[in-house]
Amino acid sequence: MNVKGKNIIITGGSLGIGKETARNLVKKGANVLITGRSKSRLIEARHYTGAKIIEFDISDHKNISENAVKCIDILDGRVDVLIHNAGIGVRKSIDELNIEDFLKVFNVNVFGLALFAKEIIPLMINESYGTIINIGSTASLKGYKNGSIYSSSKFAVRCLTQCWQAELRAHNIRVCQVNPSEVTTAFGNPERVERQDVGNKLTPKEISHSIISAIEMDDRGFINELNIWATNPFN
Repeated sequence: MNVKGKNIIITGGSLGIGKETARNLVKKGANVLITGRSKSRLIEARHYTGAKIIEFDISDHKNISENAVKCIDILDGRVDVLIHNAGIGVRKSIDELNIEDFLKVFNVNVFGLALFAKEIIPLMINESYGTIINIGSTASLKGYKNGSIYSSSKFAVRCLTQCWQAELRAHNIRVCQVNPSEVTTAFGNPERVERQDVGNKLTPKEISHSIISAIEMDDRGFINELNIWATNPFN
């Protein structure tokens, strides 16, 4: 897909991976709309990226349909690419597990993702064209200590990705999951403060490069899943 002139939605686009991806897509001539929960961070992201912005919380399921309509209106009724980047995480040991934390994470990472996609996909089916990128995690490939909540949410996203691939290939809609390992972002910080780059850790730049490379592949093919690791994070 040549992204120039394409309409692209990025959820969770006010920080980190989403913000960097929006900036690089705008540089390539794409018409990008980013979503986020914080108006102030969205305004900052607009200055950084040149993208359009809309404030809404993807965990607010009652208003997802209404907010999806607003997004579609901003993009004049056409969405070529949907990038699901919004996500949160909680680390808890087995004895600390509780329903509140499960719902907090799944409401964003799984339920919000799926319900928002449900509103956008019909436009793509109508056009027999589109690309969906679900930002997963290497935590969707293998569980880890204290990862019961976050890792299981990303396993669920991986399952959704595979189900949508089976349903949507017949409509010429590509569905890809991108799985970063540790990235220096604000992820996991309750104040949403972005971490400084570390020489041997991944940054949003590498993940943005991976996302855009998957989108830009010729439309006859698609990457079903892509894992990105730091070359030597232990150095």
